[in-house]
Amino acid sequence: MTTPTVQLDVELEQLALRAVRNAWFEINGSYFAHALRPPAFALSDTVVRLGRWVSGERTIEISRPLLLAQPWGVVVEVLKHEVAHQFVDEVLQVRDDAAHGAAFRRVSSERGFDARAAGMPAPPGARDAATERVLERVAKLLALAGSPNEHEAQAAMNAAQRLMLKHNLERVRSGARRGFEFKHLGDPTGRVGEAARLLVSILGEFFFVEVIWVPVWRVLEGQRGTVLEVCGTPENVALADYVHHFLTHTSERLWREHKRAAGLRGNTDRRAYLAGVMAGFREKLDDERRGKQAEGLVWVGDPQLEGFFRTRHPRTRVRRHTGSAGTPAHADGRAAGREIVLRRGIEAAPGGQRGLLGPKR
Repeated sequence: MTTPTVQLDVELEQLALRAVRNAWFEINGSYFAHALRPPAFALSDTVVRLGRWVSGERTIEISRPLLLAQPWGVVVEVLKHEVAHQFVDEVLQVRDDAAHGAAFRRVSSERGFDARAAGMPAPPGARDAATERVLERVAKLLALAGSPNEHEAQAAMNAAQRLMLKHNLERVRSGARRGFEFKHLGDPTGRVGEAARLLVSILGEFFFVEVIWVPVWRVLEGQRGTVLEVCGTPENVALADYVHHFLTHTSERLWREHKRAAGLRGNTDRRAYLAGVMAGFREKLDDERRGKQAEGLVWVGDPQLEGFFRTRHPRTRVRRHTGSAGTPAHADGRAAGREIVLRRGIEAAPGGQRGLLGPKR
């Protein structure tokens, strides 16, 4: 990890430390049943050590360069690691073991924490050769989905989805232990709109991942935020990442085209239109799912993934939201969403292209 060039002023540092302290309370409650007493918290300037539990001073140190250079989710994973050290030291009172000995590894494993002694927190999943072959086939099918022939494009997209469904059904039926990982998608936001919530439901229902909105701290802004986390096997997380990016950019492109075609000057209807796009695409996937169910391809979930998710998020809450269905803009977006074909080659941010499913692990 390199030293970042950005610096925080005193107020932002104090706010960041307060956010670290709040995250500690959440970890203590969720994973340790409030068994720990609050320690002191401090920032260090080292780039060698991401965090440290200082027993004699009852202090958890977090690297200032880590805070500035990495997403908040990484900071929280490092904090979990140090809270596990605190638990082993103060609750289990194991002090004659190595720092990352058996007691620490057991505590970390039971809670899904990264127990490695050094390096950036990393998810445990890994793609094997068979998985890589499946992803390569999916990539080729999504490339065919770019065909100008509407029926050929739709058939290629259906084939890609059927391939992933069969792949996941076979993995679950085999009963073999699988590695899972998590990833935060998109930028943290202060407000989660209806379109984003619908996109999350698409990922969770149709792409073999568990999804959750998690709170984050936006260090440079000194504000709370929310970011989407997906959990699943490496191949499913990779595909969910791609679909999230594809639908986000495609819906914005469709809004711009609709705005020009309708002669609209402002963005008053933008949110309703984007929500309609997501709702329409979700309806399309639901129709296609019924066709696969008729073939006997029925996805009922992955108990191993559900266990991984519950370990990472032992306390979750479900919230209900009202939508904008019924407005003309929502109806227009919905019609456009039902025409979307998931394909390779998507509109990316200026100056860059996004790989189909990310780099190999």
